[in-house]
Amino acid sequence: MRPPTDTELLHELEPVAEANVNRHLGIATEWMPHDYVPWSLGRDFDTVPWEPGQSSLSKAAQIAFEVNLLTEDNLPSYHRVIAERFSQDGAWGTWVHRWTAEEGRHAIAMRDYLMVTRAVDPVALERDRMYQMGRAFNRPGITPLQSMAYVSFQELATRVSHRNTGRFCAEPVAEKLLARVAADENLHMIFYRNLVAAALEIAPSRTVEAIRDEILGFQMPGVGIRDFGRKSIQIARAGIYNLRIHHDDVVTPILRQWRFFDLTGLDATGEQAREEVATFLAGLDATATQQQAKFEQTQARLARRAETLTAV
Repeated sequence: MRPPTDTELLHELEPVAEANVNRHLGIATEWMPHDYVPWSLGRDFDTVPWEPGQSSLSKAAQIAFEVNLLTEDNLPSYHRVIAERFSQDGAWGTWVHRWTAEEGRHAIAMRDYLMVTRAVDPVALERDRMYQMGRAFNRPGITPLQSMAYVSFQELATRVSHRNTGRFCAEPVAEKLLARVAADENLHMIFYRNLVAAALEIAPSRTVEAIRDEILGFQMPGVGIRDFGRKSIQIARAGIYNLRIHHDDVVTPILRQWRFFDLTGLDATGEQAREEVATFLAGLDATATQQQAKFEQTQARLARRAETLTAV
């Protein structure tokens, strides 16, 4: 029996998509972006220009907050990609538009918070937004199954990043806002995770291959942000999002939910793909341990240097 085409697979999964859209609509909480912004702190930029140090957030918190916002800003590209892969008809279309509408609130509230609290340079932020959106986001050739697998991991990664950024801000309003955004991301992750679970029953080997592809080639959607490499290192060093978190709090829990390593009925190609995932995870675990040790060594060295300067 031949495996289903992408169109046939989406058609077979549509009842699952419809059930999960209805589930989502039944539990999603309505919230208003303006309720999460401390408007009383606002000042006109033409009378009180922005200057460094006007925000109570640490440098690492500011960078993480800004990267998270710029990631959210690329929503038009994300919408295009999932609309092309899933269609805009039926339950798939309902989900695509609902997801886009919910994601749109994130950038609205986050930007308003940063502007009101003067946590970032507004000119630099706007220039970075134009740069990021000008580069867009695209995954040419990605299949619907790969898309579902990718966003399962990506939505959870984004939830973790927002939640940890909020805690790291050590500011109640920022933490409340980013916890609210993270709650949306978690519901989005559950939708996609459930679709992949259903696909594993319909086309197990093909779905395992898609999961393998997205785990091994995973990149956060903000990778195109200007100076993303340097900023991601600072975020990782602060413990907001790094390889250890990616392994322990994102990839491993989702694979466990899918019972990935307990699946039966895989063909030779599916078994090979699963073995590749196991090998990759072992390497990721080792690399995460090395990264953490390096960060700790750097922190200890900086602490010793600070002690020396204080003594002098």
